[in-house]
Amino acid sequence: MTKNKAILEILLSAALWSIAGILMKQIPWSGFVIAGFRSLLAGAVMACWMAAKRLKLTVNRRSLFGGAALCATMTLFSVANKTTTAANAIVLQFTNPIWILLISALFLKKRFRRADILAVAFTFLGIVLFFLDGLRAGKTAGNLVALASGLAFGLYYMSLGDCGEAERMSAVLLGHGLTFLIGIPAAVVTRPVLSAAALLCLFVLGVFQLGIPYVLLAHASGWCPPLICALLGALEPLLNPVWVAIFDGERPGVTALIGGVIVICAVTALCIYDARHDGSKKEAEA
Repeated sequence: MTKNKAILEILLSAALWSIAGILMKQIPWSGFVIAGFRSLLAGAVMACWMAAKRLKLTVNRRSLFGGAALCATMTLFSVANKTTTAANAIVLQFTNPIWILLISALFLKKRFRRADILAVAFTFLGIVLFFLDGLRAGKTAGNLVALASGLAFGLYYMSLGDCGEAERMSAVLLGHGLTFLIGIPAAVVTRPVLSAAALLCLFVLGVFQLGIPYVLLAHASGWCPPLICALLGALEPLLNPVWVAIFDGERPGVTALIGGVIVICAVTALCIYDARHDGSKKEAEA
């Protein structure tokens, strides 16, 4: 495994995550129910992968913390997607790199490079510009839920550092299990109407939008620091409107394109800087 391969796996994860918005809107169920049963399928994918790789379920403080953070991320984003605009949900969830910087600096006393801080600032600016037309001032409750999802996602990324593959995979499996448990009572109360279209969308969400991407992320994150992982995830919000344009015919405007270019340039520049920094360190050590 190389860092470049890890980056490609995380980018593929982000690309698969991006189909969530267009599919979730097609399922007339509550966010809790969608999140729960999507995670049931995604958890089955992770369990099969761990069995094939002969990775044992590891339950300790780190995997439980990562699982709880991931459960909160998935549940809150699913609820936000139903209670605010898709643009608001995506932009506010993508505050996760900012949360990583703040929490790491304030509580872990970590010092970040100026390049890291600039990359986060420009990436978030680009995301905001990209979704500027779709942002709305109202729906405060949904916006707060989306913001909490961003915080939880940042905590999940932070849980990935300095732990083994079995721990990372176990955290994802535990997260899916917890999310499914939350979805059961919601399904009992709301009694979602089953249809072939809804079940098909749910299957695609569970296996391809959530199951496979988190296998890839848990596998690749051992070779990339949490902040880089979070910034590479910026591909997800950029691709969301692509699917909307393809299936709904809605085209992004000039401001959105400018925002997209800013995000791509910021993340690419940081990856290049990071690669050169690693190369310089290796030369100095040699």
